[in-house]
Amino acid sequence: MNKVLLHTPDGVRDIYGAECSDRLILAGKIHEVMKSYGYLDIDTPTFEFFDVFAEEINASDARELFKFFDKEGNTLVLRPDFTPSIARCASKVMLEDKEPVRVCYEGKTFLNTSNLQGKLKENSNIGVELMNDSSVYADAEVIALLVEALKSTGLNDFQISIGDADFYKGICEEAGIDEETEEKIRGYITEKNYYAAENILNESGVSPKHSKLIVNVAEFIGSDEALDMAQSMVTNKRSLDAVKRLKDLYKVLTNYGVEKYISFDLGNLSKFNYYTGVIFSAYTYGVGDAIAKGGRYDNLTGKYGKKAPAIGFSIVIDDLMSALYRQNADVEHESDIAVVNYTSDTFEAALKQAKELRKNGTHVVLKAK
Repeated sequence: MNKVLLHTPDGVRDIYGAECSDRLILAGKIHEVMKSYGYLDIDTPTFEFFDVFAEEINASDARELFKFFDKEGNTLVLRPDFTPSIARCASKVMLEDKEPVRVCYEGKTFLNTSNLQGKLKENSNIGVELMNDSSVYADAEVIALLVEALKSTGLNDFQISIGDADFYKGICEEAGIDEETEEKIRGYITEKNYYAAENILNESGVSPKHSKLIVNVAEFIGSDEALDMAQSMVTNKRSLDAVKRLKDLYKVLTNYGVEKYISFDLGNLSKFNYYTGVIFSAYTYGVGDAIAKGGRYDNLTGKYGKKAPAIGFSIVIDDLMSALYRQNADVEHESDIAVVNYTSDTFEAALKQAKELRKNGTHVVLKAK
């Protein structure tokens, strides 16, 4: 047999044994928390028309999509992200009566990332979306739900870093930066490549005052006191409204009792174009990237026909599992398998015993002597 057939392609892997069962238990715990908040299950297709995602990612990231064609010549992609798919579905069937819509999902996402990045190309995700509610209470509910979901897995040492896309966009707007240039700058800032961002700003003739503020946006980081500093540095209404929203959000999060897990980072931006307000990421030690990301996307559903305010998050189960193992967290494992031995003469009695044990929730293997 060709040895190549025994291996998976780069960026994907087999999961089996204890790790596989641990992941199922962990996803079940998170799902239970989501259901306790009143979220209903949704399942969208693994692949969609390319146009569902085309406007929401920049040209360089579009090259990382797994693309293929159907018999009619339509360009299809494996989903890189759940949010546009769910926004499309919700716009079609869920947003008629203006009542809040709460959905939760679980499944795989696919990105053809470079081998040099050390990231998986197939990731397991679980998340929620809350639509038809523009209030700060909706923001707080989703973030508090994320905190409770992570705690349910045995993770205790983590932080939710919260920013607001409108703070940064307000500065860009005031500086007269066009949409295409803003997208390039945001891409470099999300990659922490501030030197490249500064070069684009200089080439675009942006004033030194605004250039410095944009490049240093990540300096507004820390507790709620960081919001006071950010507020003192801007004068445009969009950015000031963003800071006020974050202050109001913090008050509601203290009502939930989750403030110990909350910090602020106004440089917390996303390469996805659909975020319009509050944006957040969950971090812990043991992994090199956020284990969960989310935010508000009030304009996305309108692309599919019915505009509705919305907010959500997605947890990357692969990264969360890595963190839990590396932190030696108290992860719940599947119960041991009981063995009932039998011979040809004792098989009937052994089978009866196995059935009784299984009724009581014991996992049983029948084994011939």
